[in-house]
Amino acid sequence: MSDTPKFEVIDRRKIKAEEEKDSAHSAPVESAQAAPAATAEPSPGPRLVVNEAPREEAKAPVPQAEEPGLMDGMPPPPTAAESHEQKAAYDASAQRLEDLIRAQNPAVGPQPPIGFEHLVQQFYVTAMLQMGAGPQDGQRPRVDIMGARATIDLLAILAEKTKGNLTPNEDRMLQTVLFEARMAFLELTSMMSAPSVPPPPAAKK
Repeated sequence: MSDTPKFEVIDRRKIKAEEEKDSAHSAPVESAQAAPAATAEPSPGPRLVVNEAPREEAKAPVPQAEEPGLMDGMPPPPTAAESHEQKAAYDASAQRLEDLIRAQNPAVGPQPPIGFEHLVQQFYVTAMLQMGAGPQDGQRPRVDIMGARATIDLLAILAEKTKGNLTPNEDRMLQTVLFEARMAFLELTSMMSAPSVPPPPAAKK
């Protein structure tokens, strides 16, 4: 059994299209009967036969191999117009939310735009917390070593997929964060796999 988590993406465009279709079909639709096609009988006598060169069938493009199960249940990608309309609506909704927060808290300034460094920082903080960093006073650190491994692997995937598309500062930050997270992981796993040292024997009186 694969450990890859399964998820389903709901195509909300279909739901919207079905609602518009139901509202548009308020009047009954009459079904048209298809007329049978008349078959022409061959005329008696000799016929002229033309030798046509065989047409070369257009070769269909060979689809590129995709990862098994990656596209299962995925809806078709949105069009450029749909993406543009959705982004405009999202930006307007986010702006209304920010205006509401600033109206309730006038001291709160405008939120800085989200950049690539925020994404890398989010992964790094998550990995360190999963490795037990930053526990509250008096509490024992909780370690999720497998979760930390998954987060560090996500950082590695991010570095691989964005190679050649980052500024020098962004690439340096990502490589540094990935190095530090891996070092912390190695130190923690070394401590976990080290044999326990028995306590020294009590001194005889």
